[in-house]
Amino acid sequence: MTKTSLLRVSAAAVTSLGLITGLAGIAGAATGNGTISNTGPNSSNSITSHNTSHTTMTNHNMISASNKNFQGAFTGDAKVSNNTRGGDAASGDAHNANSLNASVSIDNSGAVDPGSGSGTQNSTASINTTGPKSSNVVSSTNSTVTTVNNTNTVSLENFNGQLAASGDARVSGNTTGGSATTGNASNTNSSSFTVDITN
Repeated sequence: MTKTSLLRVSAAAVTSLGLITGLAGIAGAATGNGTISNTGPNSSNSITSHNTSHTTMTNHNMISASNKNFQGAFTGDAKVSNNTRGGDAASGDAHNANSLNASVSIDNSGAVDPGSGSGTQNSTASINTTGPKSSNVVSSTNSTVTTVNNTNTVSLENFNGQLAASGDARVSGNTTGGSATTGNASNTNSSSFTVDITN
């Protein structure tokens, strides 16, 4: 009687494409069982098992943010004219302010462990009670292929249009002229973008 133990061969391949993502997937269990017994002399006995697991994970993250701001600040005119005794004239200040703070965060739970798609692949085989001068071969091949596709697209747009103008300050046509003062005109803009992507 001849007994041949199981020969196990494992092959694993992992391909990662793209930038980021994480969908977790685990291939199911694959089992193969075979038994050969009670064969005659000079017999050729073979048990072959091939288990293949394919796992594909795909993530597409698309982020788009847009901010458009238009500002205009104008002060009025200050005029002292056609007076015997002209006083003073003043216009106030004009000011515009814009502030943007945007934060985007994407976490796809740590992409994927290259070995997480392997699952469980068990094969059992036995050849027993064979005749003399028999050829007995048991072969088992387990292969796992995991493909991870991560695509991240981030588009940020910030447009700020500003215009500031002060009015006229004019003293004219007075016997005794006073003063004319226009205020200040100003615009301010502040923008901040933060994008964190972890796959």
